[in-house]
Amino acid sequence: MNYAPIIEAKRTRFADLEDIIGRPNFFEDAKKAGELLREHRGLQKLLVCWDQYQKAQTELVENREMAKSLEDKEIAEMAAAEIPVLEQRLIDLEKAIQESILPPDPLEGRDVIMEFRAGTGGDEAAIFAGDLLRMYTRFAENRGWKVESLESSPSDMGGVKEASIKVSGEDVYRVLKYESGVHRVQRVPATEAQGRIHTSAATVAVLPEAEEVDIELKSDDVRIEVCRSSGAGGQGVNTTDSAVQVLHIPTGTIVRCQDGRSQIKNKEKALSILRARLLEKKQQEEAAKYSANRRSLIGSGGREEKIRTYNYPQNRVTDHRIEMTLYNLDQFVQGKIEPMQQALLAADLQERLAEAGLR
Repeated sequence: MNYAPIIEAKRTRFADLEDIIGRPNFFEDAKKAGELLREHRGLQKLLVCWDQYQKAQTELVENREMAKSLEDKEIAEMAAAEIPVLEQRLIDLEKAIQESILPPDPLEGRDVIMEFRAGTGGDEAAIFAGDLLRMYTRFAENRGWKVESLESSPSDMGGVKEASIKVSGEDVYRVLKYESGVHRVQRVPATEAQGRIHTSAATVAVLPEAEEVDIELKSDDVRIEVCRSSGAGGQGVNTTDSAVQVLHIPTGTIVRCQDGRSQIKNKEKALSILRARLLEKKQQEEAAKYSANRRSLIGSGGREEKIRTYNYPQNRVTDHRIEMTLYNLDQFVQGKIEPMQQALLAADLQERLAEAGLR
């Protein structure tokens, strides 16, 4: 495909943004400034990739000519050896260019709040929810992301009925946004004396962290109550009035936080979760209008959508959206989920490229 006309238009837009960002009143509208700065960074990345792409194209042509040389066999061999490297580099750079040409997701750079809930399957579902919580925590930590526990409701068998964590770092939402949905597990529970395989489920929700400019919480719409913490956690939790419950009156959404001993910290966490849930609701309403015309390959990201099955007897994990199966479940649940993540990113990119007429 001839990208040159698109690149020139992007280069013109980049120059315009350089001028806008340099104006004295640029930061008067914080939300608009943030959007323009993100666009500027994206265009800068695109133009760097394009320059590297053109350079690699030139080097490839030169190497192919040198590889034909009959006068200096040593140089010809060296040039021939570099050809596969340059060809792969062009493939990688073209992919990066395609990604940068597409309109960016305005939420792509956000941190996320991940919520885990036990579904059908009783105690085994709660144990599985705890397994998923540990899996994503390990995955995040392996990438150098920060993981903070926001709320947890342990089950009697060692899992979690509900839990929330905040994951912070580079490209967090971009990578994790495909993980929302119903995760199904097939295995023999520890409580099963007959050795029968049970099927249970847990729900994962990945919510981009909402900023105050995204969701305005009016004081009249929010009711905050302070109460005594309950459940496991030792004397420090059980004897302080640190638990905070927030009710969003217009939607009836309730968030409760009691993990921390500080009432102020629990209030901040509860409001952060509430904003994220309200932003998710707003996104779903917009997506519902959009999906009337088009059904995404990787799904809507809704909590009700079954996305993956974890089959322990066969050491198999299957993603139903892209029909991908891996036979390394023992490693997958340890947080080594990158191959599935990359396949989901690639599938989404191809669909977006097709929709934009770039394929």
